[in-house]
Amino acid sequence: MRAKTIKEIKPLGFQWETNNPFLFCVHHKDAYPRGNEEMGPEASLSGRSIGHDFVPKDGWRMYHGINIPGFPVHPHRGFETITIVLEGMVDHADSSGAAGRYGEGDVQWMTAGSGIQHTEMFPLLHRDRENPLELFQIWLNLPASDKFVDPYYTMLWKEDIPVISYRDSSGHETKITLIAGSLENMKAPSPPPESWAAKPGHDVVIMLIRMEPRATYKLPAAKEGIERSIYFYKGNSMSINKSGIPSYQAVHLEKGSAIELENGDEESYLLLLQAAPIQETVVQHGPFVMNSRQEIMRAFEDYRRTEFGGWPWPRPDQVHDRNMGRFAKYADGKTENR
Repeated sequence: MRAKTIKEIKPLGFQWETNNPFLFCVHHKDAYPRGNEEMGPEASLSGRSIGHDFVPKDGWRMYHGINIPGFPVHPHRGFETITIVLEGMVDHADSSGAAGRYGEGDVQWMTAGSGIQHTEMFPLLHRDRENPLELFQIWLNLPASDKFVDPYYTMLWKEDIPVISYRDSSGHETKITLIAGSLENMKAPSPPPESWAAKPGHDVVIMLIRMEPRATYKLPAAKEGIERSIYFYKGNSMSINKSGIPSYQAVHLEKGSAIELENGDEESYLLLLQAAPIQETVVQHGPFVMNSRQEIMRAFEDYRRTEFGGWPWPRPDQVHDRNMGRFAKYADGKTENR
């Protein structure tokens, strides 16, 4: 019997349904082969719908990439992207001149605001071995008052993201990677300053949870009115609030619910999203998320007129030198190297 605290359990597909203020979440998992000289796959691309390849042929996809997998230059307005890279690397470039390479546990948090163009490419850096990639991209809405803030991005480097280890009474471990919000006196790195997550009282929490076999863990109840969802994306079986959950399912909870996790006999991995909803109308068309159809039309008109600052890079699928490490170059010229 389903626990009263569980509102809905749904199978996960490629694009995951989320609760307001999250717009959706995508789980990319690709077993890329060795890379070639230009950091694309050392493999035939025949039989693929190049430019729109979302079929996991041979265990991987090119997405909108032609030679290198990923997402060449495209615009956004009115929301934020949160890209959590578990394995592999992502190359970023944008219309402000900012750039970066991040992965293997890093998180990029970008506020599109009034409008930005950017690329998200997946360079296959290794020529002597395979290049597996796994990441989540989460879209988080902005309220009407912040739809036109200046674009901004920040890096949450893996070395700065807190990991909380908990052992239950039987000694089984649960590890929580805290990407946003706070837990047990631990606080995640700060999100961008104009984010919905940066405002007091919105209780935005994003966490990854890894549980050993038979581990148990209990999260306290959220505040009244807070939406919570858990995505069980890897493992055999577990229960949430005493309800059995098969693998690769989304569990949407009633507002304010506590969460009691009991893992099955294999290691399990979960993503938790939590936040106060934005009580406004959402109108989305492709890469633009606004509050009315008129604002969507204006977004297209503005993009055609300004190209959101143009494109200062030599190629639409911009990637960086193979030998570069993890780095971030921001619009103000500041650079970080890891």
